[in-house]
Amino acid sequence: MSAASGAMAVCCPEHGRPTPCKFVRCSHTCLVRGRAILVIAIACLTGAGCGSDDVREIHAWRSDAPYIPPPDPGTGTTRVAAPEVAPSSSREGAPSDAEVARELEQAYGTKASRVVDSAGLTTGGLATVPPAAPSKVGFIINAANQVARKPYVYGGGHGRLAGETFVDSAYDCSGSVSFALAAAGLVDSPMDSTALARYGRPGRGKWVTIYANAGHAFMTVAGLRFDTSGRARGGSRWQARSRPVAGFTVRHPPGL
Repeated sequence: MSAASGAMAVCCPEHGRPTPCKFVRCSHTCLVRGRAILVIAIACLTGAGCGSDDVREIHAWRSDAPYIPPPDPGTGTTRVAAPEVAPSSSREGAPSDAEVARELEQAYGTKASRVVDSAGLTTGGLATVPPAAPSKVGFIINAANQVARKPYVYGGGHGRLAGETFVDSAYDCSGSVSFALAAAGLVDSPMDSTALARYGRPGRGKWVTIYANAGHAFMTVAGLRFDTSGRARGGSRWQARSRPVAGFTVRHPPGL
C-alpha cells in the first residue's frame, strides 16, 4: 500500500502487473472471471457424482479360466490306469443254468447240483423246496409237509373219513405217499404199497423215487427220504438219512 495515495497494490489478472486499487475499485472483469471459475469447478464436481444420490453398480472384472498345460511326458508323471471292466456277455437276459452252477460252486465250495437240486430240512422236521426243482416237486414237498408229523394209523389216508379221499387225521405209509403225489396231480386215488410197486416207470427218478413192496412203501424227494418209519427218530416222516432198500421195487413218476 502506498503511503502517498493510501491505496493497496493488487495484481490484476487482466493487466499482469501490480495495480494500485482498493477492493471496491478492482476491475469488474477480475470479479466476473473469478466467479466463472468457481461455477465451473462446482459444475465439474456435480457431474462427477459428488454429492449425488445416484449409486452406480460396479461390475465384476471378467476373466477367463486359467490355462493349465498338459503334463510333460518327460517329467516322469505316473498315469493312473483305468479300471478293467469285465467283458459283458453277448447274450442278455437271465443267466444260464451252467452260469448259476459255477457261481454256486464258487460260493459254497461244492458241486452246484447239490445246492440247487437238494431239499433242505428245517429244525421242525419239514422239507424245503430246492431252487431248481420243477413245480410238481414243489407241490409234492409242500403236501408232504402237511402230513409229515401226522400220527400213524393203518389204512389212514385211504378214504377212512366219510366224503374224503385223501384227507385224514392220521396216515399209514402208502396213504401219506399217495397224499403227496396227488397234490402234484400224479395219482387220482390212494394207492396201497402193492399198487405203488407197479406205479409209474421202473428205476430211480431224477427228483422222485418210490420204494415199495407188499408190506411197506416210502419215497425220496430231492434227496430227502419221506418214510413213515422215520417218525420214531424225530417225529417227522422226513429224514436226511437213507435206509436199506433191498427187497423193494424201485419206481418213479414219469418225467420226475
